Amino acid sequence: MNTGGKKERADVLVVGGGPVGMLLAAELALHGVRTTVLEKASVPSGESKAGTLHARTAQTLHRRGLLEAVQPGPYAAGRAPRRSVPFHFGGLPHLDLGPVVEEFPAMVGSPQAYAEAVFARRALQWGARIERGVEVTDVRESGDHVEVAVRRGDREGGGLRARWVVGCDGARSAVRQKAGIAFTGTLPTISCMMGDVRLAEPHAAPSGWNRTPRGWTIFWTNPSGHSRVGTYDFRGPHPDRTSPVTFEEFRSEVDRITGRAVAMDEPRHLSRFSDAALQAERYRAGRILLAGDSAHVHFPAGGQGLNTGLQDAVNLGWKLAAEVRGDAPAGLLDTYHAERHPVAAGVLENVRAQVALMHPGSTTDALRRLFATLMEVDEVNAHLAGMVSGSDIAHDVGRPWDVLAGRFIPETRLKTVRGTTGLAALLHSGRGVLLDLADRAELRRAAIGWEGRVDVVTARAEEGPSADAILLRPDGYAAWSAPVGGSGAEGLEEALRRWFGEPGRGGKGPGARS
Repeated sequence: MNTGGKKERADVLVVGGGPVGMLLAAELALHGVRTTVLEKASVPSGESKAGTLHARTAQTLHRRGLLEAVQPGPYAAGRAPRRSVPFHFGGLPHLDLGPVVEEFPAMVGSPQAYAEAVFARRALQWGARIERGVEVTDVRESGDHVEVAVRRGDREGGGLRARWVVGCDGARSAVRQKAGIAFTGTLPTISCMMGDVRLAEPHAAPSGWNRTPRGWTIFWTNPSGHSRVGTYDFRGPHPDRTSPVTFEEFRSEVDRITGRAVAMDEPRHLSRFSDAALQAERYRAGRILLAGDSAHVHFPAGGQGLNTGLQDAVNLGWKLAAEVRGDAPAGLLDTYHAERHPVAAGVLENVRAQVALMHPGSTTDALRRLFATLMEVDEVNAHLAGMVSGSDIAHDVGRPWDVLAGRFIPETRLKTVRGTTGLAALLHSGRGVLLDLADRAELRRAAIGWEGRVDVVTARAEEGPSADAILLRPDGYAAWSAPVGGSGAEGLEEALRRWFGEPGRGGKGPGARS
């Protein structure tokens, strides 16, 4: 690797300035980590391939004060649950997300490009740097740092150095390839196209998901501007996945699958994709990590890819920050792969099932009718809705007997000596929180020594959760809880050490004697 030229130092280089990379940069900068984003494109594309944030992603962003910001329209925090939140599975419009969501909203409309800009502004506000027009050409770990070769425009840009590098640079990730991390799974079986066009008769277009004997189309119509149109051809994969999509090819495919001419013009953002379902075998190779599409790609069913990637960013951010600061307990960073790899593997599996259900033709008709009937069964709906919304995500934190440990704790109003607040607001700082709900002095004493990493808050909950105390990780998942009416702080010290490291020198650790 030629890394000649001036070397700039950073704690973390985030390669890729999409929404996942920008959110990760914001998370790291929140913790004071010197972070630089390297983005190949000289300006943001403005393209939004995804626009749906599901419940768990919305809840996660709420814990950083970002949920309102990512929505172009007004948002009322703590809005009341809706009895029904219709969605689809494999194009079958029988899924209801409402029953499985404990904290609403169950779904948020946020164009990908809009959310990316919000995260970028937050990253800059907290001190991150964003360098555009910089292409990473090589990545190599060397001792206690990583050497990164870059190209700026048509010239070599010398080398950069950082303590850590995170690849958020998409399905063709240069970081993943240079790190030697295998990307495995199932190869494409279908060919798809997507683009924005101006429809001559938007009200006459077949809106939404449309299954025909020749494939599928999907239309998100906009009567006053460009509409998003997609085509799904089940006859086989693209002969050349990398060839540019011409307007004539795109229009012809829409007409073929629809079965009639659909007048359109002013094409933009034409692209190809497939149902390839691939995942990095490991999310970490030494000082190099992966997140978002660099770690997992699949057919875009229900916007699950973007949601999975954003949750990757928040899971990784506080753990990598602790590693940079030097107070991470042994193995903390490895829990990123341990927790997030199975989540993405589950997403790939449910998306494969959806593609199978979407096959056109009579051979799949009976299966679709049966599946639609099964989706009316409450238990089946809850299972599928939990997968799609992310509401079923729970982590193994080593306390299987603890009913709250490893689970995401829903929003609730809390009364403290400083007034009323929401549980989510306690996590805006990105620190852990020991929430004392029963005025248990022995629990507060147990947390002495973790100041600066764990905030101790004594409060009364207006409703739930059913516990005397909860130790919350910065990502909103519980690491430990004390049952109602229990005694002592059993297991709290172990949980604090496991997730937040050893107690600081400025205070006595749990169990210390005067």
